[in-house]
Amino acid sequence: MSNLLVNTRDQRFVLYEQIGVEKLFAYPQYADFSMDMVDMVLNEAEKFAVEEIMPTYETADKEDPAVFKDGQGHAPKCFHEPFKKICEAGWFAPTFPVEYGGQGMPRTLHTSISEMFGAANYAFMMYVGLTVGAAGLILEYGTEEQINKYVYKMCEGTWAGTMCLTEPGAGSDVGASRASAKRLPDGTYSITGTKCFISSGDHDLTENIVHPVLARIEGDPPGTKGISIFIVPKYRVNDDGSLGEFNDVVTGNLEHKMGIKGSATATLNFGENGNCIGELLGEERQGMKIMFKMMNEARLGTGMQGLDHASAALEHSIQYSKERIQSRDMLSGSPEGVPIIRHPDIRRSLLWMKSHVEGMRSMNYWTGYCIDMSEIAETEDERERWKGFVDLITPVIKAYCSDKGVEICGLAMDVYGGYGYCQEYPVEQYMRDAKIATIYEGTNTIQALDLVFRKLAQRKGQNAMNLFSEMNATVEQCKAIDALKDSAELYAQSVNALGDMFMQIGNWLQGGEYVIPLINVRVFLMIMGDVITGWRLMDAAVIASRKLDELFKEAGADTPEKQKELGKNDSDVAFYMGKVASAKFFAANILTAVEGRCKALKVGDKTPMEVMDESFTV
Repeated sequence: MSNLLVNTRDQRFVLYEQIGVEKLFAYPQYADFSMDMVDMVLNEAEKFAVEEIMPTYETADKEDPAVFKDGQGHAPKCFHEPFKKICEAGWFAPTFPVEYGGQGMPRTLHTSISEMFGAANYAFMMYVGLTVGAAGLILEYGTEEQINKYVYKMCEGTWAGTMCLTEPGAGSDVGASRASAKRLPDGTYSITGTKCFISSGDHDLTENIVHPVLARIEGDPPGTKGISIFIVPKYRVNDDGSLGEFNDVVTGNLEHKMGIKGSATATLNFGENGNCIGELLGEERQGMKIMFKMMNEARLGTGMQGLDHASAALEHSIQYSKERIQSRDMLSGSPEGVPIIRHPDIRRSLLWMKSHVEGMRSMNYWTGYCIDMSEIAETEDERERWKGFVDLITPVIKAYCSDKGVEICGLAMDVYGGYGYCQEYPVEQYMRDAKIATIYEGTNTIQALDLVFRKLAQRKGQNAMNLFSEMNATVEQCKAIDALKDSAELYAQSVNALGDMFMQIGNWLQGGEYVIPLINVRVFLMIMGDVITGWRLMDAAVIASRKLDELFKEAGADTPEKQKELGKNDSDVAFYMGKVASAKFFAANILTAVEGRCKALKVGDKTPMEVMDESFTV
């Protein structure tokens, strides 16, 4: 029975059969893990998501959102008990080393848990994710004293954390920051400035909140090169670890938002009374370099947000389409009403959603695996190869999955019809909650600029070449399977078109032509996202096809009719047939458009920049 959040069978397929998570356990860092443990973790995560987190989803949106009262931010009341339980159950920071209160869990496995919890209530999990991200910064760049002072409390969930970059008026232009830091005689800094749109910025789930804050030390140069980063707790911490006086971090308000209403999104005024003290994290003027570690983690998390909402929207749509009786079967001619899943357009919508969700899931999990391998690989070349995949794909995951998440939630609403637009069903909330993922943690256009102007050329293009090598290997595997030959050809054409587009962008930039790439960066990123998603689906189809051959042979199902009949009674057969269907549908309906979209880019249309400002309106 579906949990209405995530297809756990597909989770296990990606982890066990496609990625092979057990390969990690051969390395000393993960030697204590086993497949039995993975199974147990997945089962317990599903139980926790369904029983503890999911019941808060509608409540925190409609009845009990985060509120600003008496000068303080307050998380939804319904969050307090599950927040306490997530800490007690060890789910708070499982990827952290055991010595700091974590479980040393592989990122690959944690990604699957993250999907389950985020699909249950992403706004709730933001309090956890921001804390873990901030703690990770301090663990990597902090002094031993700072680690002892902050990290343990944050990993156990006693204290929370945030990420303070954005300022009123500056928006995504972090280099325009006006927040300032003044050196004090004792080596600390007096912090002054305002930060806005701070997720989990002020709440009452924890006794303290630790803010990593970007600010410019007085006298340092303008722009991002002059920015440093500081640890600024809401309440100062005494030498014995106890909480001291209020640190002049004043909450101006909580934002009233379209979605994720359970997340306390705050405006914070640092040093409003001249009494805010911060500690330098890392070295002076290294703020952006340090913060980018957390930002990249957050971008992967935001890509997961798109997947989370899309997954839940898909699961709900499938269930609804099987229960909703509406109109006759247009193909059979029967006058009786049928479940809407029998209607061709609904089936197409569901398969469009299914193929994208499965491809995005595989892409996200595989990136988690790349992160694990980049940390445990035994040679420098191997480490660089795995890290290169992560660097290249991170902006794609953030932008592609968040954009597609909104599209999938929109299609889910179409499946529900008018009911989908009403609050009686959850898909309207999924769509509202999903939209912010395209905007925060660097808008999707910023991700596309990062991809085109930085990531494609990294390591002289070696990261991209390595990715194409992986994709072309899958093309050859597909060509060797009769059932996938046609799809393999379509997939190969899309890979070739993308590779040719890579070269065209390089030629434009080398020739000093920046206008065309700047206009089309987001279009290009989405094309690349489609091809990578197609790769993950085709790779899955190879595995599924081989499994089906075995199952058909065992059952003596040697005709399409017998095979289909077998699928009606064997859940594994039905699942693997669904994997092949996802890949074939995606190749025929999405990948066939890649070449044409690339041709459109090559036309080099500059109309958006040539049209007069005055021509946009009269």
